[in-house]
Amino acid sequence: MDRDKTSAAASAELAEEMAALLAAIARDGDRTAFARLFGHYAPRVKSYLRRLHVEERQAEDIAQDVMLTVWRKAGQFDPAKASAGTWIFTIARNRFIDTVRRERRPALDPDEPMLLPEAPRPADDSMAAGQIGARVHQAMSALPPDQAEVVALSFLEGLPHSAIAERLDIPLGTVKSRLRLAFGRLRAVLEDLQ
Repeated sequence: MDRDKTSAAASAELAEEMAALLAAIARDGDRTAFARLFGHYAPRVKSYLRRLHVEERQAEDIAQDVMLTVWRKAGQFDPAKASAGTWIFTIARNRFIDTVRRERRPALDPDEPMLLPEAPRPADDSMAAGQIGARVHQAMSALPPDQAEVVALSFLEGLPHSAIAERLDIPLGTVKSRLRLAFGRLRAVLEDLQ
């Protein structure tokens, strides 16, 4: 019975000491405190990882990464929420899970068509598209302004006919009529493009 009390008291004392070390790291960047914390937890974290079947070298790398995280984030430790050990082993567990997920993710295939950049358009296609665009622009500029306006609202802004009528404060039938007249003129001018 006395042995249990002694052990519990020693555990509580150790927990307080480790919390104080974390506070010193957070407050002062205390390297001595970190060395003490590292000496206590790094081998335990590595053993924990080895029990999870992590290879020796990788367990050592993860343990060092965990302790580096402890150094960087010591200010986030809250002794009211958990003990230093619980906090550090939570970081270790999360780092282990991240490592396993990363290893299970298949490697990217550099020949995957979705990953390849789009092939550049042939120069003659680009030139032809530019010429067509210039002809359409010229044909649009030859339209009467009221027809050009409804065409622009319909095709450039993508507005439905009712919205165009509302915006221009004209009847819906007028919008449709102007569009029909505009398309007739455009079709006649651009007929050879079809």
